[in-house]
Amino acid sequence: MKFTVAVAMCPLNQLVELARTAERCGYHGIALPDSIFYSEQVSARYPYTPDGSRMWTANTPWVDPLIAAGAMGAVTERIRFCTQVLKLGSRQPLPLARQVNSIAALTGNRFTLGVGLGWSPEEFEWCGVPFEHRGRRADEFLDVLRLVLGGGMVAHHGEFYDFDELQMSPTPTEQVPIIVGGHSDAGLRRAARYDGWSSAMIRFDDLRDTIGKLDAMRAECGRADAPFEIQSVCVDRFGLDGYQRQAEIGVTDATVVPWAFDGLGFDSDLRSKQDSLERFADVILDGMGVR
Repeated sequence: MKFTVAVAMCPLNQLVELARTAERCGYHGIALPDSIFYSEQVSARYPYTPDGSRMWTANTPWVDPLIAAGAMGAVTERIRFCTQVLKLGSRQPLPLARQVNSIAALTGNRFTLGVGLGWSPEEFEWCGVPFEHRGRRADEFLDVLRLVLGGGMVAHHGEFYDFDELQMSPTPTEQVPIIVGGHSDAGLRRAARYDGWSSAMIRFDDLRDTIGKLDAMRAECGRADAPFEIQSVCVDRFGLDGYQRQAEIGVTDATVVPWAFDGLGFDSDLRSKQDSLERFADVILDGMGVR
């Protein structure tokens, strides 16, 4: 089992040093969040809190995750970077493919593309993308990404995206893994066709049930034996026993915020967060035998 550090909502001047510390302590990766803007009013509920409210404010810092991966990748050698998750609904596939190619190449294949549809109609529409048909559009978007990221001269003529022969160079020397978020059946079916699934905040019993659904869906599309990541943000199983139980049900990568376990907020000082990273690694990473 691997452990990835989530740096969502941390001050931007802490990110580089948190990446360095996480690498030194033996963590597998850094999870990078995505939010393009904060709209004063939203016409949909946020799906991952009980009351549908957002957990951040207009002043919460959100750096572009691909730019953050480049900055953090430049000062590290081993640790991976994963968007958790980058919202497809407000983007276009060819510019995104160019960015992903660049990050993967510059970091030496240390980048995983975690994607989701997005939940806010305003984030779609104000970026020039209709909210309707977002599921079909995302499916085709991912087809285009995989095609272009595979290298060589390619063309695509689909329902939403259309282009003649083109090539992006350089391409990464390894395939960029694509991990899909979402808790709906449609989102899980989408994930089953790719390299993994990334949860939002989820309780252990629901996580176990969801992994069972994913196993069945992967078998249906002939991918039961293909490598597959399960990234969890489990909210009610912690400590050595909790992470061992997550591993037993199929979790391969636990997303953690070590300073939160020490009662520290997102805006706590850097040194305190580094101390938390070290303590968590000494107890959990060593206890799980991952370093």
